[in-house]
Amino acid sequence: MAPTSTNSTADLLTHHLTAFGNNDLDAILQDYTEESQVLTPEGPRQGLTAIRTLFAGLFALIPRGCTFALQQRTVVDDTAYIVWTSDSAVATVSLGTDSFFLKDGKIHLQTFAMLMERK
Repeated sequence: MAPTSTNSTADLLTHHLTAFGNNDLDAILQDYTEESQVLTPEGPRQGLTAIRTLFAGLFALIPRGCTFALQQRTVVDDTAYIVWTSDSAVATVSLGTDSFFLKDGKIHLQTFAMLMERK
């Protein structure tokens, strides 16, 4: 497997964040495969069905049009890291963080955590 370039990692991250901001489940799932895993405080989510369910829940808390601020964005080779905050009528996220590890141009492994207060 050839290493993923920083540019293609940045492109995937841009696509991912745009899909997230649009609450577009189909677009966001394009970034994953059946082998992909997202590690969350509630445990791992593996495969497209589990990842779809995870994002559907997140979109209910962080709906399209809410305030979303990217505090940090770092891309190195096939790895990306973001820190963010969000505020909606449903919840305030005072700290969110994700790490993305790519393989063959897709998110192979992602870590995710957020400090959230429901309204």
